[in-house]
Amino acid sequence: MFVSGFTIARNVVRADYPLKEAVYSILPLCDEFVIAVGKSEDNTLEFVQSFDDPKIRIIETVWDDNLREGGRVLADETNKAKTAVSKQADWLFYIQADECLHEKYHSRIHKCMLENLSNSQVDGLLFDYVHFYGSYDYIGDSRKWYRKEIRVVRNNPDIYSYRDAQGFRKGNDLKLNVAHTGASIYHYGWVKHPREQQIKQQQFHRMWHSDEKLKTIVQPSDEFNYSAVDSLTHFHGTHPDVLRNRIEKQNWSFDHDISKKNFTLKTRLLYFIEKLTGIRIGEYKNYRLRK
Repeated sequence: MFVSGFTIARNVVRADYPLKEAVYSILPLCDEFVIAVGKSEDNTLEFVQSFDDPKIRIIETVWDDNLREGGRVLADETNKAKTAVSKQADWLFYIQADECLHEKYHSRIHKCMLENLSNSQVDGLLFDYVHFYGSYDYIGDSRKWYRKEIRVVRNNPDIYSYRDAQGFRKGNDLKLNVAHTGASIYHYGWVKHPREQQIKQQQFHRMWHSDEKLKTIVQPSDEFNYSAVDSLTHFHGTHPDVLRNRIEKQNWSFDHDISKKNFTLKTRLLYFIEKLTGIRIGEYKNYRLRK
């Protein structure tokens, strides 16, 4: 079994993305790793070139800003990276620049890939998600956070990155048939110094909206306001080993009263139904889960 990892990167240094940690968190499961580095306004290329592992291969790209609205450019770049993987790859493991995999899941995922290798009915593998917010001690637990997504797909040219690169589809917009890994991806996109978070918001929304609309979405400020959140809870687990140094260097504080919920009456009701039953009414699912 041959596994290729892949991801994309652009201006990750300026906004302090944990890209290196993301790559190294799944590297033990990969036989090669392709990083598509877009032309940047910072030293992203030099940063990626410093990654010291023979498995890693870099391709340089230019992002098409005409595709920025709706985040389509993210899928376009992801497809460039996917196309560049080895032809001998059986599975492709995608990770985004603000995601990490805990090493405790390595053996489980490897086993899941082996078990489904010869099952042509399985297009990909599904992961649960843990979304950190404000600091490494809090996670989002409201309906605004997606609970599952595809991160491993077959090396099939008919499979492509979908919309804003959140997940994958195949053929004529068909959902993938997936097996559930039972593993979680840790999402750290909302954990960084408020200054870098504000820069990240400006960069990210620029890939979604026109310059005029951007002014109404990202308010002018030197630092991001973390207090405007609907619901958080405490995280009681451990973080991936690759995050250890970054966590130790955290240079800002964030405290939140988890008893406070900023909900409408409808969302409050749906929130409590989900907590009681585990069912998210009306949940969007970008996949078909095989039983």
